[in-house]
Amino acid sequence: MGLTSNAQEDHEDYNSEFVWGINKNTSGGLIGGFTFRKSRKIGDNLFESVGLEVMNVKHNQETQLRTSAGSSFIFGKVNYLYALRFQYGRELILFRKAPQQGVEIKAITAIGPSLGILAPYYIEYSPDRGSTIGGNTERVPYDPSIHSIEGIIGTGYLFQGIQESNIRIGANLKAGISFEMGTLKSSVTGVEIGALLDAYTQKIDLMAGVENKAIFPTAYITIFYGTRR
Repeated sequence: MGLTSNAQEDHEDYNSEFVWGINKNTSGGLIGGFTFRKSRKIGDNLFESVGLEVMNVKHNQETQLRTSAGSSFIFGKVNYLYALRFQYGRELILFRKAPQQGVEIKAITAIGPSLGILAPYYIEYSPDRGSTIGGNTERVPYDPSIHSIEGIIGTGYLFQGIQESNIRIGANLKAGISFEMGTLKSSVTGVEIGALLDAYTQKIDLMAGVENKAIFPTAYITIFYGTRR
């Protein structure tokens, strides 16, 4: 009995886990988005998971320009893409950590549908080519074919135009490795790195004058926190 008890205490054991994370990826900005995942044990070293990723997807040719008013905008951008990625997956423990020390390593895979919210990119525009005298400006969806660079004052409000969004349907697939380094059994802290493929049924118009695409392959890193029991 004593030997069995000691063997069980050599590593931390748990039945469920919930984590959320801040994501940085090659198809996003400074912060790519946020992740949420719930897992439950279905085998000695195997967990079943359901998750959600909320991401702001960018075109790889986006470039910010300064305006005459001192603010900035993205030249040629016509739409935002907000991706909601629903995921079902598996987590395999490759290496267990000892209680309150070490690192737990998992292999993670997931697949699921993607819901793309395509919202117009708004700018603040002066028909008088940059003059703001008399407040003669308007916030409109950016159309590079009719809006001159000289007339752009800045961008629209946060989430302006979201009510005008179109929906795009797709699917996503990811594979990664996580390293969990928390010192408490009930809490989770770590990092996940991997690759993800997000594909839609049609090309996503993010920018004018460049080639847009329907498939977005990305590499990512996520710093995550959570609880387990």
